[in-house]
Amino acid sequence: MPAPSRRSRTFRRVFVKTPGGSTVMHYRKRKPSKAHCADCGALLHGVPRERPYKMQNMCKTEKRPERKFGGMLCSKCTRIRLKGHARSM
Repeated sequence: MPAPSRRSRTFRRVFVKTPGGSTVMHYRKRKPSKAHCADCGALLHGVPRERPYKMQNMCKTEKRPERKFGGMLCSKCTRIRLKGHARSM
């Protein structure tokens, strides 16, 4: 029986094979949910789904797309917003 703190599904269960040949269960934290567009709520492509300690080791261009509103808006909403801004000028 696992320890009481490990009985809930807060941690995900990962089976790891040890050098001795036995398989043991490790408990790791779950990944965060996928990034969503701030306007329409669509899934954002090019934004990794990692924990903060792994994100801080990535370079800036790996964390989000290298364009306006990258990591905040999807490409469709970005296109609409840029067109609206250009038309209002």
